[in-house]
Formats: sequence, structure tokens, C-alpha cells
Amino acid sequence: MSNLLAKLGLHRPELRAWAMYDWANSAFITVIITAVYPVYFSKIAGADVPPEVSELRHGIATTLGLLIIAALAPILGAIADFAPIKKRMIGTFLGIGVVSVALMFFIQRGDWLLACVLFVIANFAANGSFVFYDALLPHIAKEEEMDRVSTAGYAIGYVGGGLLLALNLAWILKPQWFGLPHGQGLTAAQETLPTRLAFLSVALWWLLFAIPLFRRVPEPALNIRAGQLTSGGAVRNGFRQLGETFQELRRFKNALLMLIGFLIYNDGIGTIIRMAVIYGQGKGIGQDALISAILITQFVGIPFAFLFGLLAGKIGAKPAIFLALAVYGGISIFGYFMETATHFFILAILVGMVQGGAQALSRSLFASMIPRHKSGQFFGFFAVVEKFAGIFGPFLFSAMIAATGSSRNAILSVIAFFVVGGAVFYFVNVDEGQRLAREAEAETQPRAKLNSEQGGDQQLTPDKT
Repeated sequence: MSNLLAKLGLHRPELRAWAMYDWANSAFITVIITAVYPVYFSKIAGADVPPEVSELRHGIATTLGLLIIAALAPILGAIADFAPIKKRMIGTFLGIGVVSVALMFFIQRGDWLLACVLFVIANFAANGSFVFYDALLPHIAKEEEMDRVSTAGYAIGYVGGGLLLALNLAWILKPQWFGLPHGQGLTAAQETLPTRLAFLSVALWWLLFAIPLFRRVPEPALNIRAGQLTSGGAVRNGFRQLGETFQELRRFKNALLMLIGFLIYNDGIGTIIRMAVIYGQGKGIGQDALISAILITQFVGIPFAFLFGLLAGKIGAKPAIFLALAVYGGISIFGYFMETATHFFILAILVGMVQGGAQALSRSLFASMIPRHKSGQFFGFFAVVEKFAGIFGPFLFSAMIAATGSSRNAILSVIAFFVVGGAVFYFVNVDEGQRLAREAEAETQPRAKLNSEQGGDQQLTPDKT
């Protein structure tokens, strides 16, 4: 059993606890971002306006939440590298996210403004917690473990998100099975109760399964110069370090190339995720089939995320990512010829096979090419790239439809993201990037030792709570 856990990247308690946060927050991604909340917003919260107006408002809320965290992520990440607050910041964003999602229970017909405000806050909070969650990875996993640990997190996330989504859909579609109001003559509040309970369940799920991270994952030890822990010290130094990080990106040129390539090809991945349901609806595929396809993607992703971690151990993370990008190119071509629900199910399976692997290995490969003591600020930039990667692709998709009048041409255009992003990624020298990151870490150790001997530094030990 221990050998199997080692192969999967789950062989230590802190690794399993870290991965469980993926289980916790994936409920938000699947239920709120992808499957249930968008439909509820369109049919209930925005019921009193035309569908296109409702879609526009939801789109603006989505973009606003991403832009806010994209602007703040590098600053927050830099601050977190000057004070032992990574777990505290996860807890803060978690609390904001849980409360805002729980309050979605009170959204009723026509409450589109309340729905937008809560969605912006929840989206901001969830993505804010991801910055510090990802930044913990290089501190808890050894260099040779990071690919497996990162893909294990994605795989466990697929399980958690998929299970809660399946449960939510069961009581939404069959409320009588759970003793919920059903049948004719229901009030508006009774009719929407199953869906509103789904929002409440996400908040509880997110909170409950985040507990292991706070109990088992240690806060990274930091060497802090005297005075930096005084009021405002970490903030001032965080802003100063942010400017230095812009300069240092030129030193870590392979990490920078990785960011640029990831920005481009992840935009293609994000476009397929966000636009697949809309594209399927345009082809006349029914809602039940579309929702079933989302569940298929979730559960297919579980074994394949683990498999990509094992594959990276055999051939390396970079070739494994290229394999995933090639499959995504095939998905775009297949989508061009898609006509039936069966075709959509095949696409869902293909996406499930590569989605978790591509994104998890990108996270772990980037983590291996940055110095651990600056993980917060570098993953702050990584978060910015992830957020902007959700903007350009859908814009191009919509522009292609407007220009050509065909969604077929739009889905085919997504190939450009995989080709261009892959071309940039090709020039990433992984070995050199990892060597420079380890050298930067080694440079800090003599200074930390000297400062400690002089009594000028404080060594922050891991939090064992």
C-alpha cells in the first residue's frame, strides 16, 4: 500500500492533506463555476431580463472577479514570502469564499445584482486561495516528487468535485428521493430549494475538507530580517520585492518562457472548458447530455491525472505536456466535425484524459524552476497568467463567430493557442531552469546563517498545528 501511495504522490500525511484542498475547492469549480450556478443565474436570478442580457451580466461578473485577483495576486504573493502567512491567507480567502457561496442560498427570482456581487466575491476568494495553495507545493514536495504530487491533487479534485456535483444533480432532478418539496403547486422558494441547497452544500464541503491542510501541512520556515515582522514590515517589503521580481524574471528566463507558453496554451484549454457547453447547445445537444458529459469529464480525469504523473516520471514533464497539447489539437479538429451527442461524449472523454495532466504538470514544472523562498511571489505571477488565460480565448471564439457566422470555425481556431503556446514552450530548458532555481536557493543560505549568528534574523519554524 505504501508503495502505491508513493507512486501516486500521496505517501506522506502533509502531501495527502495538501491534495485534499483540491478535493475541497473543486466543489466550487464544478458546481458554481461550471454546471449548476450558471444555469440558476440565467433561469432564476436573471429571469426578468432577456437571456442575452443575463449572459452578459454573468460574463461581466466572471471577468471582474478574475481581474481583481489578477491585479492583487503578485502583491499578495510577495508579501507572503516575507511573513509566515501562506496558510493564514488561504484561511482568509477560504472564509470569504465559504460565506459568499453560503449566501447564494438566499438568491431568488430577479436577484441578479445580489447574484453578481456574491459571484464576484466567491470567484475572487477561490482564486485568491489558489495562489497560496499552489505556493505551498515546492515546500512540501521534493523536486522529484512534484509532478506526482501536483497531478495527485488534480485527480483527487476530480473525485471531490464530481461526487458533490453528482449528489447535487440527484437532489435537483429527483428531490422526492431526499424528502425535498416536489410536484405541482410549489411556491417559488420551494421550487428553487434543491438548487439553493446545492450552493449551501458547496460552502460546507469546501470548509470541511480544507481542515486537513491546516492541521497537517506545515507553514514554510522563513528567514526574516529584523524589523520585517513589525507592523507593516511585510507589506512594505512585499511591494519592494514585487519590483525586484520583475527584474529577476529575466534571470529565471526559463520560468518566464514557461509562463508565456502556459499563458497561451492554457488559454486554449480554458476556452474549450468554458465554451464547450455553449458550443454543444448550439449543435442542438440536450441539457441532460451536456451535464452528463461534464460528469464524464470529471471521472475520466481521475485515473488519467494519476497516469500523467506516472508518465512524467518516465519521460519527463515537458514531453508529457506536449502529448496533452497534441490531444487538445485533435479535440479541436474533432469538435469541428461534431454533430451528435455521441460525438460530444467522445470529446468529454478526450478532455478528461488530458485536462488535469496538462494543468497539473504545468504547475509542478513551473514550481521546479523557481526558488522555494520566493514561491509566493512567483506563483502570484502564475495566478495572473491563469486568470488572463481565461479571457483571450473566449474573446477570439466570439470574434470568430461574429466574423464568420460559424461556431465551427471558432472551435477550429482554438488550435492556434496550442500551436503557438507549444512553440514557446519548446524553448524552455528545464534542466537549466531547475539549476538556476537551486543556485538561487543556495545563495540565500550563507546570508541566513550569518544573520542568524549575528542575532539579526528570526527563523520561523513550521507550524505543526
